Amino acid sequence: MTGVFDHPWLSGLFADDEIAALWSAEAQLSHMIAFEAAWSRHGHLAGLWSEAEGALAATAIEAVSLAPEELRDGTALDGVCVPALVRLLKARTGANAIHKGATSQDVIDTATALSLVRSLDLIDQRLDRLASDLVAVEDRFGPIPLMGRTRMQAAVPITVADRVQTWRLPLAAHRERLAQLRPRVAVVQIGGAAGDRAALGDGADAVCNAVAKDLGLSAPPQSWHAMRDGMAEAASLMSLITGTLGKMGQDICLMAQQGIDEIALAGGGGSSAMPHKQNPVLAEVLVTLARYNAVQLSGLHHAMLHEQERSGAAWALEWMLLPQMVQATGRALVVATDVGVQITSIGTPDLLS
Repeated sequence: MTGVFDHPWLSGLFADDEIAALWSAEAQLSHMIAFEAAWSRHGHLAGLWSEAEGALAATAIEAVSLAPEELRDGTALDGVCVPALVRLLKARTGANAIHKGATSQDVIDTATALSLVRSLDLIDQRLDRLASDLVAVEDRFGPIPLMGRTRMQAAVPITVADRVQTWRLPLAAHRERLAQLRPRVAVVQIGGAAGDRAALGDGADAVCNAVAKDLGLSAPPQSWHAMRDGMAEAASLMSLITGTLGKMGQDICLMAQQGIDEIALAGGGGSSAMPHKQNPVLAEVLVTLARYNAVQLSGLHHAMLHEQERSGAAWALEWMLLPQMVQATGRALVVATDVGVQITSIGTPDLLS
């Protein structure tokens, strides 16, 4: 059985094709090749080879066509895909001005940063759209009375706007968090064998800045091989976003209960045994994705524990969790927008009569 994000039918609930494409093997391989080309192009700044040799190698690398499957056996042998990638690049280009002074983690982490930054941009766009859609819900239904409930018991009357604002207002805070996070993760990884850039000598800063510029990233003052707070912060933001959307979904599920009937949704899910039912499927998906990310977040925090200058175990755990958390977040934003569109009525107009 495959995971729910690419399962033949479960993906109908959970997949986000746009986010998945940003983290696909093809995208990651493209990012790694882009790093290697940039490294070859600018390695002369640290005396690794001549400028002419590097330029020829970079052009040849960019023309290489590789299939992700070609890295499978090498990954099983070496624990990472980069040694196999470098061997293939050298074999197919005939160039030697490749990879010297870099390490596998430089290549893979930079590829991860590129996928993450593109994902954050898409998530920010979706947060903005969802906020606008919820404003439209408030404009349409905001003044209508609604029973306020505390601890799931009727409390005092509120309005629809009061409830919807608890779904909408955190979205602006999440966009602020995203803007603050972005420069902390939009950084190239360059550390070399032990993270100290020793192989680059006095040219370390020049190479880092040039490679980063080529890739549309910034150059941090030192490598982040064993400092994973940026990845953990990204995961935390994913869980915060899906947590807000899960609260929205939980509210809608409760409001849609027969006998409560505080919200009506177009569409929804049918039952194979009870045709009278209309299940709040998408609202339930929001709850599920929120809980999923909350569980995965613990793993990303465990992945911060790198021993000394590099951990294979903690690093691999990050590969297993972060892309899925990002996809869960992207999907939750699409689902929340769809739920907003489905609302045909909300509130209890006769509550105060």
